[in-house]
Amino acid sequence: MSEQMRTREYAMSEQAVTTVGRVAGRGASVQKRHTRRANGIVTTRLLDIYERLFAHYGDRRWWPADTPEEVIIGAILVQNVAWKNVETAIARLREKGWLSLRALRETPIEEVEECIVSTLYYRMKARKLQAFAAMVEAEFAGDAGLMLALPADELRARLLAVWGIGPETADDIILYAANQPSFVIDTYTRRIFSRLGLMEEKATYDELRAFFMRHLTADVALYNQYHALIDALGHSLCLKKRPRCRECPLCAMCPSAE
Repeated sequence: MSEQMRTREYAMSEQAVTTVGRVAGRGASVQKRHTRRANGIVTTRLLDIYERLFAHYGDRRWWPADTPEEVIIGAILVQNVAWKNVETAIARLREKGWLSLRALRETPIEEVEECIVSTLYYRMKARKLQAFAAMVEAEFAGDAGLMLALPADELRARLLAVWGIGPETADDIILYAANQPSFVIDTYTRRIFSRLGLMEEKATYDELRAFFMRHLTADVALYNQYHALIDALGHSLCLKKRPRCRECPLCAMCPSAE
């Protein structure tokens, strides 16, 4: 962590604070008590941001998939492309009956490529899908459930060792397929929270992930919904150019608001 991030956190964490945050996950709301002795003010602010986003966007019901394997496939396909492009590819794979790791492993790569053209870099992604499927076959006898049952830290290390799987994809798989707590960072997270003054835009992925996981309880429903709400805001209002600040539910608390 950079010295600036440490200074910012220290300034915001001079006293202990206990807050109650409402967490919504997959259509249900639960109450969670979040206590941070050293960093309570940061936790309070993060939960305030969450509440404002949830009030504005509601339950995002994310990730849209029927099986954990579909989540894995989608997490690989969504790399560097909008989700609407992935939906087209997923629909084509479903039509062919290839929406499983086993089917993708056994299907000629050229035919996989044809189904996922809409996702860009489709030739590379077809190779990534087959590499991942081959790993599951070789190390877990083709049972993705066995892999997903690994403890989160062990699973993350194993995923990052697979060719074509970076930190964001690994965390997507852990959170949305394995249903284990691992906060997902993306471009929207970096943009929104740097504008809010909570982090540096140039901070590393692992620094940003550690920031959220240090200040929020390791709760799957919270991480799930929070990430989805961040993406909703980044996609619709907190744009890279010409952000629509007056429409943003965080405008009143954002020092970068125009």
